[in-house]
Amino acid sequence: MPSVSPGWSRRSRNPVCRGVRGATTADGTTREQILSSTAELLERLVQANGIEPEDVASAIFTTSPDLTAEYPALAARLMGWLDVALLCGHEMAVPGGLDRCVRILLHWNTTLPASGIEHVYIHGAADLRPDRGELEELRRQVDIGTDRRPS
Repeated sequence: MPSVSPGWSRRSRNPVCRGVRGATTADGTTREQILSSTAELLERLVQANGIEPEDVASAIFTTSPDLTAEYPALAARLMGWLDVALLCGHEMAVPGGLDRCVRILLHWNTTLPASGIEHVYIHGAADLRPDRGELEELRRQVDIGTDRRPS
């Protein structure tokens, strides 16, 4: 049985659905480059977390707006994920956003606590997920998450 963090409830040791995130960048915008990058990321997510396809409830694949040659979910189908619900979409076109980016969100049934999930960010997407310490600084910069009630 995996170790559990303090505060992890006894009830939660039954399988629950957890989100597993990952992102990568493709070397280019071709069908082959999209599928190759997506397959590499998906394989790393599976390996890092011990994910079995039969435990995946669904997966959402998104790409930056410049990747249009293929649906990235096809990589999962080619890897044998025939019974998993898959959905593709584009990320928002945010100024300064990362080009040629593929993102994956897996909904995975697991007994691991959220703190035990390993999210995978590789290649040009390695800096997309800020460290938790960086979030506090970002929160101060944009004034989000603070109690705004009058004292």
